[in-house]
Amino acid sequence: MKKQLRFLFVSIAGLISDIAWQIVKEGHEVKYFIEQESERDIADGFVPKTDDWQKEIDWADVIVFDDVLGQGEKAAALRKQGKLVIGGTAYTDKLEDDRSFGQEELKKAGVSIIPYQDFTSFDDAIAFVQDNPSRYVFKPSGEAQNVKRLLFVGEEDDGQDIIRVMEAYKRAFSDEIKQFQLQRRVTGVEVAITAFFNGKEFIYPININFEHKKLFPGNIGPSTGEMGTSVFWSPPNKLFNATLKKLEPKLAEEGYVGSIDLNCIVNANGIYPLEFTARFGYPAIMIQQEGMVTPIGQFFYDLALGNNPKLKVKSGFQVGVRIVVPPFPFDDKETFEAYSKNAAIVFKKPVREEIHIEDVKQVNGQWLIAGTSGVVLVVVGLGATMKQAQASAYGKIKNIVIPNMYYRTDIGDRWYEDSDRLHNWGYLREV
Repeated sequence: MKKQLRFLFVSIAGLISDIAWQIVKEGHEVKYFIEQESERDIADGFVPKTDDWQKEIDWADVIVFDDVLGQGEKAAALRKQGKLVIGGTAYTDKLEDDRSFGQEELKKAGVSIIPYQDFTSFDDAIAFVQDNPSRYVFKPSGEAQNVKRLLFVGEEDDGQDIIRVMEAYKRAFSDEIKQFQLQRRVTGVEVAITAFFNGKEFIYPININFEHKKLFPGNIGPSTGEMGTSVFWSPPNKLFNATLKKLEPKLAEEGYVGSIDLNCIVNANGIYPLEFTARFGYPAIMIQQEGMVTPIGQFFYDLALGNNPKLKVKSGFQVGVRIVVPPFPFDDKETFEAYSKNAAIVFKKPVREEIHIEDVKQVNGQWLIAGTSGVVLVVVGLGATMKQAQASAYGKIKNIVIPNMYYRTDIGDRWYEDSDRLHNWGYLREV
């Protein structure tokens, strides 16, 4: 491998900033493009930028795309030109962007799926629930699925709560939600499997992770993109072999390169996939990077080459806690500008190990809040036990001062009950 490589990062909204920064710190050259103008100050002072990523294609040794929403088509086209690319294809983008397509592809591969119905009419969906009373999850499709507050998980056995929500959405969001899915609600342990793919096969070990999507401790409040995640690395296990592994031939046919994640509900009766993340997860990739012994720049280069990178990882657990500020998880420009824009990020002691940036810039050595969303930092703790990893993460947070910051205080708590059930059902057993 070359001692110094050139990495070009191509982002829609500045999600991959931290990994670009980690690769800069490893001694590689980096150029970073952010498409959305409102997010372009993210990572200023951390990562060198470019205003025209296409002019840098010949300069780059490796090109990294950070999202779906059409990025896969660009990645696939560059791979056909012989470039080394981390990124998807039109097919893998569709696995995530079109929920029903993702479910049908799983079904084709022999994976059990939860019954669901697609709708383009709120009236039709309301009539369906009235005729088939049960607990449902309301999931917008297309671009509307990125507005996390629109997801609704029903609690009532007769489906009356989901009917009331759909009636409200019909009045308020009929222009925004053109298509949506009602999925039968299944109870159990929510767990996700992430694996890296090198264009031909999966790379081991895999990563098992537990997301915490609600805003407040105790799993209450509005849904967010993510408030924190606990993870550990594992050899292939029953959970992986029954789900992602079955997609290996199709991913190889597509030449997919990168990370792919499948979030599932599992119980004593089986494994029920919920949704794909056919890209890096955020903040998951930052937490996973802390668990890697192999430098991530070298790992990406080998992955894009189609090699088996022989990924070396740390034992034990990693816990990542997301620190946010107003208006997160909502979009409110006035609130962001009044309370959060350019706010200073202060460290009581100058120790920044395992602190990962999200919407942050650096001016004269001072870290400031950038972007528009209010996601600021991911603080990672590592430990031989989940409890030690939690203590490590929350100990580091005590060193951080940001006006109006908030975060969940229970990331990792799910593990204590969930692990008993997962072990009891045999899903974490190595196969």
